[in-house]
Amino acid sequence: MSNAKFEVFVSSRNLQYYFRLKSGNGEIILGSEGYETKQGCLNGIASVKANAPYDSRY
Repeated sequence: MSNAKFEVFVSSRNLQYYFRLKSGNGEIILGSEGYETKQGCLNGIASVKANAPYDSRY
């Protein structure tokens, strides 16, 4: 997943922030819950990055 990228967006439906993780070919690998603030969304991305390498955390 060396080419995977996080994408942050705001839903026009509920005005909440979301992120999705996309693989290098554009396939969505992971979608987030809604966040009320952009900083909360960025914190969610940081949590995924910190916890993803450890199977025991799932």
